[in-house]
Amino acid sequence: QVQLVESGGGLVQAGGSLRLSCTISVRTFGHYAMGWFRQAPGKEREIIATISWDGGNTYYSTSVKGRFTVSRDSAENTVNLQMNSLEPKDTAVYYCASDRTVGSSLHLPTTSPEYDYWGQGTQVTVSS
Repeated sequence: QVQLVESGGGLVQAGGSLRLSCTISVRTFGHYAMGWFRQAPGKEREIIATISWDGGNTYYSTSVKGRFTVSRDSAENTVNLQMNSLEPKDTAVYYCASDRTVGSSLHLPTTSPEYDYWGQGTQVTVSS
C-alpha cells in the first residue's frame, strides 16, 4: 500500500522559513511526478509546486514562486519543499501527492484529479 507522510510543519513568524518533507513508501516513487498542495480554512485546495519524475523540471504557482523550492531525493524516497520568506497568507494545511500516471520529464500535473495518492497533511501557521 502506498503511503505518503508529510513532516516539518509548525508555527513560524512572518519572514521565517520552514522545510517540509514527504516520504513515500514505494520503490517506484522515482517514476512519478510529485506535487505539493495547500488548503487554507474556507478555501479550496490549490497547487503550489510540482516536480517531474527525474527532478529536472518544476512548476510553481505565482503565489509562491521565488520563495519556495521543491526538490526530490530518489535515494531517500522523499520530496521536499523549502519555504522561505513566509507570510501569514501561507498559513494552511500542506499536502504532498503522487502523480496518477508515469510521464515524461516535461509532465508537470497541476490539478488534484491528476494525483492519486495523498499524504495526511501538515499544518503550517505563519504569525504576523
